[in-house]
Amino acid sequence: MLKKLWICGALLCTGLFYGQQNETAVDTLEEVVLIDSKFKLKRENSGKVITKITAKELERSSGQSLPEVINRVSGIEINGTRSNDGQNLGYYVRGGRNRQVVILVDGVQLSDPSAISNDFDLRLLPLDQIASIEIIKGASSTLYGSGAATAVINITTKTPENKQIGMQLQTVLGTNQTQNNANNNIAQFDNSIGVSGKLSRFDYQVNFSNRYSENMSSVASGNEDEKFDDNPFSKYNVYARVGYKISEKLKFYFYGNYDDFESSYDDAFMYADADNILESQQFRTGSHWVATYKNGSFIFSDSYTELNREIISDYPSKYDSKVYAFDAHNKYIFNNKFHTIVGLNGVFSSFNSYSIPFGATEFAQTVSEDVAEFDIIDPYVNMVYVSGNGFNLNTGARLNIHSEYGTNWVYNINPSYNFKLKDNNLKALGSYSTAYITPSLYQLYDSTYGNLELDPEESSTIEAGLEFSSSLLRISAVYFNRETTNYIDFVTVDPVNFISEYRNIDEKFNASGVELELDYSFSDKLNIKTNYTFTEAEERFALRIPKHKANASLNYTISNNSLVSLTYQFNDDRTDSYFDNETFESKEVTLKSYNLLDLYVSHRVNEYIKIFGGISNLTNEKYQEIYRFNTRGRNARVGLALSF
Repeated sequence: MLKKLWICGALLCTGLFYGQQNETAVDTLEEVVLIDSKFKLKRENSGKVITKITAKELERSSGQSLPEVINRVSGIEINGTRSNDGQNLGYYVRGGRNRQVVILVDGVQLSDPSAISNDFDLRLLPLDQIASIEIIKGASSTLYGSGAATAVINITTKTPENKQIGMQLQTVLGTNQTQNNANNNIAQFDNSIGVSGKLSRFDYQVNFSNRYSENMSSVASGNEDEKFDDNPFSKYNVYARVGYKISEKLKFYFYGNYDDFESSYDDAFMYADADNILESQQFRTGSHWVATYKNGSFIFSDSYTELNREIISDYPSKYDSKVYAFDAHNKYIFNNKFHTIVGLNGVFSSFNSYSIPFGATEFAQTVSEDVAEFDIIDPYVNMVYVSGNGFNLNTGARLNIHSEYGTNWVYNINPSYNFKLKDNNLKALGSYSTAYITPSLYQLYDSTYGNLELDPEESSTIEAGLEFSSSLLRISAVYFNRETTNYIDFVTVDPVNFISEYRNIDEKFNASGVELELDYSFSDKLNIKTNYTFTEAEERFALRIPKHKANASLNYTISNNSLVSLTYQFNDDRTDSYFDNETFESKEVTLKSYNLLDLYVSHRVNEYIKIFGGISNLTNEKYQEIYRFNTRGRNARVGLALSF
């Protein structure tokens, strides 16, 4: 295993060795973060280690999916990103699961009440519409509510161009093949177009994008001479917004978007070729209001979402859900030292489900939104104290008011201290945070597996770490430990009659680990980023979670117009489970470790035209991220971007 980590170790040591030997200035110390306080704070005054994926980094990922980009962040494993485009995604953050991650788009929490974990499906969002991503790990329920136990992913979409009319077009062509199917056919297509601008006090934006891929089956055949049929994936997205600046102190915008994807998939139970189809649609609309005044501002954001999913298979089913979410908070600064937030967050959810009974030909409703619904109203308060002498404190509390589970408090205490080392900064941080996760509507009301006796899941997280920052170098080390009670799991109650349901696990579940990050600029042309994560989760809950995971990227600016980037990822051995359809028992299997190496090159021809290309899995590494499911082999992509 140590041999497999040599690349990241060498890169890490190189960054440390050269850390003080180049005087080219960059903006590491001046970086501003938002997610851990809802205030724009200098990174050194934040009590957390925040990961920020910038617009430049997103540009280097053109043609990839949003989950692929997030999957390179320390502490995060998004299982399914390396498989067929339509593969379901598992969000494994610090040993957690999907329901313990909150996803925000422009500050509003997104979810799917009909999904098992109430999680939002990242497959719905196109990468080309995103401006930046901020990620905070650890319990963050004080600011972001139920579910924020292991991470919050805040996605910021692009804003209108600062001219009367601007246009961006992009097209990407690529191969999409497994390690054993090297036919090099063009089988993946990405296209996007955006028009935006500002006219006096108005601004506007319209975006359209689509993605199509084929040439891969989702499940791998057990016989190398047998090839399953392709499982194509198609997606398109439409987004529009219009804003108005009433005055220097009051502005707003309204938006609407429609996301649609269709994915073909095989029989994962029998590991057989099949013509199953998943269709998923999302319609979302909402608004964002900002009113500023002396020393403060009031912000209101909301969204209304309708989601529909239909599964076409031997066991057809349909789901539709509705969720309205809002967040209203007031920010106020006292004497530039006390930053205060007082807010109210609300989420109103419901869902319906339908299936075709045995012997029937028409859908019948199995769950009604008249029953399967709940509301959450959360008042919260948060305070950040920046002493100016090194000491900082971020602390707050939230009262979760649930229509089914009553009230519950969560809170956080996050002190940090800055040590000035000439022009550099060393930050010591610690935190204790609690989180509270109510069962999903599916886990409560599903006609087959639901359990109305479920209790909410509770957890507490301890963090301690150091972060060193200079004009060229940022390096951090964080230890985390999370303890979870009332963990909700899928349990087989009667194996003879195949009866299962969701239940609380009496025993406590613990996950701990270490995250190391390095970001170093050798010069204004050469930059390296590396991270390493060690995760120790109890055996029962460690499925598909690598104990050791490392990422590295080396970015070299050849000229003002040309860039080359090399990206590396190592995933350690993982345990997976599968249902043996011969013995009718659940069994475990070890999935072997693997290394992935990707190349990206871009060149700007002029101010209007950019060409780019890349090769993923350069070594055509053979591996599995899910037992008996295909993964991508060596694939190439080329693209063209136009802006006017």
